[in-house]
Amino acid sequence: MSEDASNIVDFPERGIGSPHPSPGKRSIPMRSDLVVAASKVIPEPPVLINLVSARVKQLNNGRSPLVRVDYRMGAADIALTEIIEGKIGIADKAKEA
Repeated sequence: MSEDASNIVDFPERGIGSPHPSPGKRSIPMRSDLVVAASKVIPEPPVLINLVSARVKQLNNGRSPLVRVDYRMGAADIALTEIIEGKIGIADKAKEA
């Protein structure tokens, strides 16, 4: 995995309705190649964002990663890798009914 700075996308943590990052909170760096690969699995950006956000919250609350983790990976990178490898995804409402 490359540590090239051009491969990092800042994903700011924001309060609800806030256009700017919350004071005292830092942005979550995500690797852009993982974002591109995950967007091929889940092509709808709002759905991808919500899934990554929910999984990052779970990981930060102590849930175990479902993929092999490198010490340089943040929670967002782990969530994206889980999506790419098919470990997590969205529920199909048609199958649940």
